[in-house]
Amino acid sequence: MEEKLLSEMFVKRKSLAYRFDYALEMVDYKEEKIQFLIDHSVIYKNGDYLELDTQYLEFFENVLGVNEEINTSYINENIRSVRENIDYFLNEKNEIRRYNYLRFIKNTFKKIALNTLKNVVDLRRNIDTTFKNEPNYKNKKAKLENLDLKRRDILDLIHQTEKLISSEEKTFFKAALDEELIGIIIQVKHDLIECSHNLIETEKQIIEFLNQIKYQSGILEKLRKVKYLKDQFIIQAGTDIIKVLSQHNLLVFEKQPTYPVKLSPDFLATDEAFETIKRISSRIKTKAEIKIPVAENISRDQLDTQIQEEVLINLEEVKNNFMATGNNLFNFLMNYDFLKEVSFAERVTLYCQLISQYEELFEITSSYETFQDIEYTLVYPKSN
Repeated sequence: MEEKLLSEMFVKRKSLAYRFDYALEMVDYKEEKIQFLIDHSVIYKNGDYLELDTQYLEFFENVLGVNEEINTSYINENIRSVRENIDYFLNEKNEIRRYNYLRFIKNTFKKIALNTLKNVVDLRRNIDTTFKNEPNYKNKKAKLENLDLKRRDILDLIHQTEKLISSEEKTFFKAALDEELIGIIIQVKHDLIECSHNLIETEKQIIEFLNQIKYQSGILEKLRKVKYLKDQFIIQAGTDIIKVLSQHNLLVFEKQPTYPVKLSPDFLATDEAFETIKRISSRIKTKAEIKIPVAENISRDQLDTQIQEEVLINLEEVKNNFMATGNNLFNFLMNYDFLKEVSFAERVTLYCQLISQYEELFEITSSYETFQDIEYTLVYPKSN
């Protein structure tokens, strides 16, 4: 549980602090485990927050190679140690002790090259991060200037190392005559040359960033001055802004045209369009309340039950009554009592319907008569 907590705190080390409540959850609410780490100075408590001890934090960052701090003093210390051990090597007559001094010198040269490369990489990363993420212009400029000082320190240490190898300790390199040392020195020279080239590019980058900050700061100062004059309502009287702006026809003053794209009805009918509309609608936050229209109250009269009766004509019953008579069908229907008002046109329609449905029961003659400009066939019940 303690390992899990320390791992979590290390991952979130960039945060301001780690809450004590979160730590309790990581150790299954066993507070004594947190207290054990506090008692052994692995972590320390600051109010409601916990933080990793600086010594352990630096140790983990150095072991994992994630320390972004630019530390030139470590390289300087290594150069000083190399010089000291070279003197010990030249003064020593015992071969075993000379070998130990030589081994220390070789390892230190490797550390110098490795740390120089790491510092150059961290320097470029810090410069880029500062320029992009620092919101305060004054702090951004100050941080970039301090990073430029570190660049000069690294460059000075490279020159010291190159001078140490090339001119200051020629006697040592002739006396040592070690092939591994020669290989290490060649690699160190190669790494330092690479670092020098990177530092030249870094210097150009810093100068470019500082110029951009200076340019942006100048524009900001001018905008502030214009805003002050505008707020005081003296911008037109105290400046020639109208004259200056009238002499320019820049595109930025033009009203930006919009080109709405109308979607096709076929696409709007698809599920994909529906999901897209819902997603866009969720982004639009408006305070306007959409009022859903409410229907008027239903009157009590509309709720009352109303019965409507309709008298339907039973064709079967009409047919049976017709079969019991000897009259022709047309006259029968014209005089038939349907118990409701039936128009002449409806009686003609019934005439046609009865003939079509009961043709086999009727005797359809070839004789015709006329009534109100309608010529009809004489139809009688078929005799058995």
